Amino acid sequence: MSTEENPAAAPRSLAEALRGRDDAALAALLRSRPDLITPVPSDLTQLATRAGTRASVVRALERLDRFALQTAQALAVAGDPASYGELLGLLAGDDGDPAVSAALPHALATLREQALVWGGDDRLRLVRTARELLSPSPQHPSPTGLGPTVREATAGMSPGRIQEIVATAGLPSTHDSVSAVTALTTLFGDPERMSALLDEAPAESVEVLERLVWGPPYGQVTADPAARLRWLLDRGLLLPTAPGTVVLPREVALRLRAGRAHRTPEPLPPPVEAAATHRPQVVDATAAGQAYTALATVEELLKDWDEGGPAVLRAGGLSVRDLKRTAVALDTTEPVAAFWVELAYAAGLLASDGEADERYAATPAYDEWRELPAAERWALLVTAWLTATRTAGLIGGRDAKDRTLSALGPGLDRSAAPEVRHRVLTLLAALPEGSAPSHDAVLARLHWERPLRGGGRSAAGPDASATEDRRGEDLRARIARWTLSEAEMLGITGRGALSAHGRALIGAPEPAPEPARAPEPRRPAPEPEPTGPGDKLPVHHVTHHRPALPPPALSPAEQATATAAAARLLAPLLPEPLDHVLLQADLTAVAPGPLQRPLADMLGVLADVESKGGATVYRFTPGSVRRALDSGQAASDLHAFLAAHSRTPVPQPLAYLIDDVARRHGHLRVGAASAYVRCDDDAVLNEILADKRAAGLGLRRLAPTVLAALADPAGLLEGLRAMGFAPAAESAEGDVLIARADARRTPPRTPPAPVPDGPPVPDDTLLTAAVRAVRAGDLAATTPRRTSAGDRPGGPGELPRTTAAETLATMQAAVLTGEALWIGYVNAEGGASQRVIAPVRVEGGFVTAYDHTADEVRTYPLHRITGVAELAEDEG
Repeated sequence: MSTEENPAAAPRSLAEALRGRDDAALAALLRSRPDLITPVPSDLTQLATRAGTRASVVRALERLDRFALQTAQALAVAGDPASYGELLGLLAGDDGDPAVSAALPHALATLREQALVWGGDDRLRLVRTARELLSPSPQHPSPTGLGPTVREATAGMSPGRIQEIVATAGLPSTHDSVSAVTALTTLFGDPERMSALLDEAPAESVEVLERLVWGPPYGQVTADPAARLRWLLDRGLLLPTAPGTVVLPREVALRLRAGRAHRTPEPLPPPVEAAATHRPQVVDATAAGQAYTALATVEELLKDWDEGGPAVLRAGGLSVRDLKRTAVALDTTEPVAAFWVELAYAAGLLASDGEADERYAATPAYDEWRELPAAERWALLVTAWLTATRTAGLIGGRDAKDRTLSALGPGLDRSAAPEVRHRVLTLLAALPEGSAPSHDAVLARLHWERPLRGGGRSAAGPDASATEDRRGEDLRARIARWTLSEAEMLGITGRGALSAHGRALIGAPEPAPEPARAPEPRRPAPEPEPTGPGDKLPVHHVTHHRPALPPPALSPAEQATATAAAARLLAPLLPEPLDHVLLQADLTAVAPGPLQRPLADMLGVLADVESKGGATVYRFTPGSVRRALDSGQAASDLHAFLAAHSRTPVPQPLAYLIDDVARRHGHLRVGAASAYVRCDDDAVLNEILADKRAAGLGLRRLAPTVLAALADPAGLLEGLRAMGFAPAAESAEGDVLIARADARRTPPRTPPAPVPDGPPVPDDTLLTAAVRAVRAGDLAATTPRRTSAGDRPGGPGELPRTTAAETLATMQAAVLTGEALWIGYVNAEGGASQRVIAPVRVEGGFVTAYDHTADEVRTYPLHRITGVAELAEDEG
């Protein structure tokens, strides 16, 4: 039965409206607004109160799509309460808009589900806080561009002036201002009479109205207005609100707008259509190539920091100079280098070492990551990217205190980033395979889905995120742009289209096969929906007719499954690691693809990387050969290694280079004196002493074969190597020290935790328990009690104050009769609550009872029970 047929059934408050919902509807409310469940409300009245707080309402408004928000804005300028027909007229206009009529039930269902609107279709009410936020005021104009009503604008006007306006407008005079304002309002709302009035208006006056009709509705006038303004002021078509300020009344503006609250209603989301189409095989191959490059880049970055990376700034993060050096080492731009640094940090592969002279270095997790198959290494990186709230694109910008944001520094967390990344990939997944949309289409769709979470004025005032971009682009749009480019660099997309492993990564279903000849893209026809009060939406079943909302992000378990599936799809597309290189006569080696781990590690010590790309070119130099000898390899080992892993014969120049460096390697010995040099050939020592470049080492002869130095052993080694010698370090026992390529590692570190965007979405178990607890608490708060002659009258929620003796006697009697009681209870922390219990046993100062509120058996100290009453017989 509708509320029109039974007015007594109409809810009188939001709490009553919530009380009429079923458990599924309450769970949907708590799922869509998780801040309402933290902590769990004690009853439905507290839930309704919390749902009406400013912070919670602002958060709910920010999560509305464009049309749902336009619906709420229209309700804010409609009457309170408003009918469905009035709301439809404000959105569809006098001529009607079929798209608006079809979409309005969805939008209204969303507002009802989120407890922003309550009441039947004949008495729709916007939550008071939402109305205050969205209603027009001089300080915060309404997004609709409408001003105050005639009644609001004339609130401070003298009765005589109101009567003058009524008379000039051609209305009969009245005996009081209230009836005069009512007559004026009726005139402005009557299409025929309003048209007749405007037909008499001078053209200049109509032009003034046209400038104000779509907002802002306020204008400035002088003390002696011009004739065109005086004509409007005399008839109330403009009303003064302050000295020198006039406003276009809401009723006049709506009549001039043909009844529409918004200039352009947007009932349907902007389509995201393909701007380019590629063969799926090409997309997957391109994405796989990018994925391989991503792995190589991260490895190169951390290998470059193996012996200790850049120093940590005092305020945290990398210096601008170190970021530039990193970009040069990676042969890329600084923003891209910052992205790779942040990605390694988010994946837990990079951290600060925590030493006194704090520096960045790879973590022990990096060594474990390197041993994984390539597809699994990629999966770890993209999973970290999907969930990270640190946003590399902000690096180089400035924070609220005008401080520069640095890579790995504070201030880079943006809680909206994971949601935006997931949504962008989901939009790409909705397109046919191989289809790449334009960036602008994706941004337009995101802005329609969350208009208040981008730039401009939010429901609560200026959006802080909008001030971060001095170019005027909101934060969500910037994150979306970064997402599209970062997904390409990571190999999730290829040529702008989502790859097969990218679809699997977000758990998207396989796309349906395209028809042989695709017609021109068109929007799907909307499902038939009720379009007016005659076909009412069920007030208590708000989950029906729910609009198509963005799919939620995957849970951790679902994401792990999806990531594993993506890795399986990517693995066959990645190149197989090779076990050979091609040696050339110009002292270079060409690796025609990725190398197996032992070969790559050894070649990285024996040679320097000269160029990268599809094939990597290594160059052998005296320094690189000496580096291999320092690591404990002998010349014979190097010859055998090259012969075993080269598909071409070892060139003679390379063999000569190895033998020549090996012959001189270790001929000089450096030890600790502060440092010393010893050599069996005193002629070599004489040569060193005669060299002017050795002046800074502080050398002096101790014996024919020994030189002492003021420099430390490390400095002495570097100095002699710079002079062209190949010294070897030795221990205190005289043994040669082997300088293996052991990397510097930080202590075990955990990856940075993402900053949540508000409370987490509760799971089904928590929702079920919360709904049960709220229902039970509401029963305790609303169940009427049995009154006695000594009780003062009171309604639900008012407990009597009983003495300890009365409480004990009532409890003992309830144990014998098995009746339920209503008690007031104060816990150990001083929190008061009301409960419905069925006493089972009373002894030792405690009562054991089944607590209907908590749905379990509990024991309560009698001295903490403040009052007790029997339940009414018809409610027991």
